[in-house]
Amino acid sequence: MAEAKKATSNKNRRSGARLAAVQALYQMDVAQTDIEDVMKEFVAFRLGKEVEGELMNKADIAFFTDLLKGIVREQRNLDPVIDQHLASKWRLNRIDSTLRAILRAGAYEITGRAEIPHAVVISEYVDVAHAFFEEDEPKVVNAVLQNIWQSKQQETEQPDEDQ
Repeated sequence: MAEAKKATSNKNRRSGARLAAVQALYQMDVAQTDIEDVMKEFVAFRLGKEVEGELMNKADIAFFTDLLKGIVREQRNLDPVIDQHLASKWRLNRIDSTLRAILRAGAYEITGRAEIPHAVVISEYVDVAHAFFEEDEPKVVNAVLQNIWQSKQQETEQPDEDQ
């Protein structure tokens, strides 16, 4: 029973890290804040702390830091991949900053964190989208991330030469 509770706690802390990473990406995008400053602010004042009367989610700080650094490091590679999978008239640089942050974070995990099952990643970021949006955005997140994963699978599949 204790192991199940610990696994749930770790999952919740990873979920908190994902949500915090999206919030940090949003802040960096809108306020043009430096990654180091944002990470320090989130660790010191937000993760697991009370902010404006609300208790923020506890988060796996190492996972949060790794996500944020990885997303920023890979952004130039991620953005064209996301653009490719958006609907034909949508462009990443023209969509809502929060949606853009969610898609970048999800795309990073799908393309750069193979040890995490894609279904978990997609589900987590659809949940994050539901925290911010009530319209079609969670469906967009689901579709785009699913398409990115399928493309990645097609790229990694090698035809069997014996057939």
